[in-house]
Amino acid sequence: MASRKPVRWHIAVFLAPAVLVYTALMIVPLFGTLNLSLFNEAGDVRVFVGLANFATLFGDPRWSEQFWNALGNNAWFFLIHMLVQNPVGIALAAILSTPRLRMAAFYRTAIFIPTILSFVIVGFVWKLILSPIWGIAPGMLDFIGLESLFAPWLGREEYALTTLALISVWQFIGIPMMLIYAALLSIPDEVLEAAEMDGITGWSQFWKIKLPLILPAIGIISILTFVGNFNAFDLIYVAQGALAGPDFSTDILGTFLYRTFFGFQLQLGDPYMGSAIAGAMFGIILLGVCVYLFGIQTRLRRYQF
Repeated sequence: MASRKPVRWHIAVFLAPAVLVYTALMIVPLFGTLNLSLFNEAGDVRVFVGLANFATLFGDPRWSEQFWNALGNNAWFFLIHMLVQNPVGIALAAILSTPRLRMAAFYRTAIFIPTILSFVIVGFVWKLILSPIWGIAPGMLDFIGLESLFAPWLGREEYALTTLALISVWQFIGIPMMLIYAALLSIPDEVLEAAEMDGITGWSQFWKIKLPLILPAIGIISILTFVGNFNAFDLIYVAQGALAGPDFSTDILGTFLYRTFFGFQLQLGDPYMGSAIAGAMFGIILLGVCVYLFGIQTRLRRYQF
């Protein structure tokens, strides 16, 4: 008689605390928010309205103008990270993984340090740096003869969002750098030695050998960037306030949700419409993750060892 396999109860025991905490802090509030988005208030009574709040959010000019403005700003915020943060992070990782580079550990640490700083500190410090009144940016540009290039970047509608996105890039560029650096170190030495025997060295080796092998890691970084940017809130709020000025030019879905749900100044909070905005954000992020998991990740698996 074949012996039965022992039940591995210890796996459930060790996973249970994390699952319970995640369920209490993430899953339950998520479903509660989605449920609240299906209701509205008629007088003092909560009434089930189905998808009417979403129809109002997307179709009513009073709401749709702000929503589409915030969504467009969010897309631009994400695009800058994809075009600047991730390519520069990959380039830094490639440089720092060079065996002959001196003080590589110091450079990695220095680049990664902003990542562990608080959003409040980063936003406040950069507001001081870029201030046209008491900031040091005008003096620094004047020192190198480029004072004419200075402008109140956080105070102009055409520059403010891009400036904040670049500040966010500066803060978080250490994450893609470290992930790609780890991926580069995981490439077997036999592969690199074979490439060198064929005369493929330097940057040619990176483009032809290393880059295709780290594509799965780049895909993971891209989806993490997408999720993080469409959940962004802190930096915009600290630097520009809940109104995301000037004239809502830096308004993203996170700040729009905050003003709607909790209210701000003379605007009363509306938890039902706020929940609809949160539901729309969840749908956008879920769609992006599904596109990556089922459309991109399956194609990148061919490059994995």
